[in-house]
Amino acid sequence: MSLTLRGMTWSHPRGYDPLVACSSLWHARCGVTIEWEQRSLQDFESYPVEDLARRYDLIVIDHPHIGQVVRENCLLALNRPDRIRDIVKLASQSAGESFASYRMLGDQWALPIDAATQVQAWRPDRLAKPPRNWDGVMGLAKQRQVLLPMRPPHSLMVLYTLTANLGQPCASTGEDELNNAEFGGMVLDRLAGLMGHLDPACYSMDPIAVFERMSQTESQEVCAPLIYGYVSYARDGFRPARLAFGDMPAAGKQGPVGSALGGTGIAVSAYTAAPEAAFDFAFWIANGEVQRGPYATAGGQPGNAVAWQDAAVNAAAHGFYRDTWNTLDGAWVRPRHDGYMPFQQAAAERLNAGLRGGERGEAIMHDLNRLFAASFR
Repeated sequence: MSLTLRGMTWSHPRGYDPLVACSSLWHARCGVTIEWEQRSLQDFESYPVEDLARRYDLIVIDHPHIGQVVRENCLLALNRPDRIRDIVKLASQSAGESFASYRMLGDQWALPIDAATQVQAWRPDRLAKPPRNWDGVMGLAKQRQVLLPMRPPHSLMVLYTLTANLGQPCASTGEDELNNAEFGGMVLDRLAGLMGHLDPACYSMDPIAVFERMSQTESQEVCAPLIYGYVSYARDGFRPARLAFGDMPAAGKQGPVGSALGGTGIAVSAYTAAPEAAFDFAFWIANGEVQRGPYATAGGQPGNAVAWQDAAVNAAAHGFYRDTWNTLDGAWVRPRHDGYMPFQQAAAERLNAGLRGGERGEAIMHDLNRLFAASFR
């Protein structure tokens, strides 16, 4: 009797196409059918995992949900005794902190299949070299050539990246404040200075919206200095104009470190009627050979370092992986406690309201600290 599993991922060719392609290979290999559905990027960043777990066998998630997942007990821990050898191998092949970001209280709740962090994107046909530092970014911004995704929660990701790159990262555990109000306020004032030169539409744009606008032939904007990398736009023919990707421009003196880690992992529902079949597929699609093979070929952005370091994978994407590796390898992991997800949305909305209203950065930061402390109660 044939078996059919249901899976949920996010709505973009990078998030959907490789899962469908790999599932087709898996069916040919094992006879198991996996039917994938999609949800929007906004839903992906905020929709309760428990609700999805009751409807799907396999779920693609991002790591800030882990604290909530552990409390709700809606996913199966993947580090069972019979899988330890595979777990150790995948941990050794992690792209940056991608693997560790799905671990909490000694258990592994998802396996990274996609790795991303805030890097830099630009139009190589219009900009010979991207800015290497914040002064260069400001120079382009004053010429109205910069876009920055600021739709919540991405505005908060920009704050995270800048504070960490400047040497004082935001808290990721149970501290009383997200960051020092004076320091965080200085960073927000600096961000406000940049936003004063950008199209206000940025406040309603996520990374996909920015890429779609930049990749149109007639686009006036040629640079997105802090944006989650999307390999799809680095490929020839994906959109009218190809985008190039590289390390983030440094705001401080430490180089491209501190970028807010993103990416996705594949998890198994605690409510699945076929846990063994779901485990088998999850471990298979996360392994290095599949990641650098059919997963990458189908337009995926692998979460396994074996793929990021593969010459053929890089060649197909004009060096996307090689040129952003240092930023990914030095990325910072967001808070993941139960209560973080509502904070992330509320903090980003408060940040945007403050920037748009011309408030002092320190006043905004005081409110972010208050929201952060409340998220632990």
